[in-house]
Amino acid sequence: MTQAIGRLPSLNALRAFEAASRHLNFRLAAEELGVTQGAVAQQVRGLEAELGMKLFERHPRALSLTENGRRYAGSVRRAFEMLTEATQALRPEPLRLTVSVTPTFASKWLIPRLPAFLETHPDIDLRILATDRLSHFHADAVDLAVRYGRPPFGGGLVVEPLFEEVQVAVACPTVVAALGHPDETGNLRGHALLHDAHNAWPQFLELALPTASLSAVKNVRFNQTALAIDAAVAGQGLALAHRDFVAADIAAGRLVRLFDTELRTGAGFYIVHPRRTRHAAQIADVHEWLLREARHTR
Repeated sequence: MTQAIGRLPSLNALRAFEAASRHLNFRLAAEELGVTQGAVAQQVRGLEAELGMKLFERHPRALSLTENGRRYAGSVRRAFEMLTEATQALRPEPLRLTVSVTPTFASKWLIPRLPAFLETHPDIDLRILATDRLSHFHADAVDLAVRYGRPPFGGGLVVEPLFEEVQVAVACPTVVAALGHPDETGNLRGHALLHDAHNAWPQFLELALPTASLSAVKNVRFNQTALAIDAAVAGQGLALAHRDFVAADIAAGRLVRLFDTELRTGAGFYIVHPRRTRHAAQIADVHEWLLREARHTR
């Protein structure tokens, strides 16, 4: 006869403890689990009361595990890993990877290239999380991110440059024909400048058109570069964008470059993912594919 399993603490309490033991922070554990910080703290206190021992030392700005807490955390983590493996073996599913990117990177660079990746990697289901918010790898279940800016991006991460930001000015050909080419007229009279959140037009014009007056220029502002590009295609003004994001529109004749000038901002797009991950081989495949695509567009 199979021996009955002894009485165990609640799984919710164990999950809260395991997450808190990794982060050593109730707030980050709560973000990962999708609950409040107070709920995590309450679950941990209840677990400590049930076990009759302290698992954490509470400091003014941090947590640390007690000796009992360290031993228990390792065992609990292994138990959850075994449960996960058992469930996956019982109900295998396609491997899903979540990739976090900015909306403009998604629409103007990644999505046009996805069919080729999906065709060669039928075993991977990609979830594209397009957001301007900085995603958290654990809390948002993100496996890999393409982040804009300048490193460092945090500890415990693999960071590799994808491409540097090189901004160019573009406009719809009909707008240029109607209002004149700024590089030929030497001014921006009648044109509207389409700004994104980075607002790099002043720096760009200092290089491209230093004598132009901006006093009579209209300004339209968007929170995303993709919207400024789409507005330029629709003939609403002049846009400034990374050259790879407008390459397809230029090749199709929907946009033309206005100047030879290129603005290098010092920022760039970087591939970022945790050093320790459950799906290292598949993440490496996505990582290498992104690098190959970036090399092909240079």
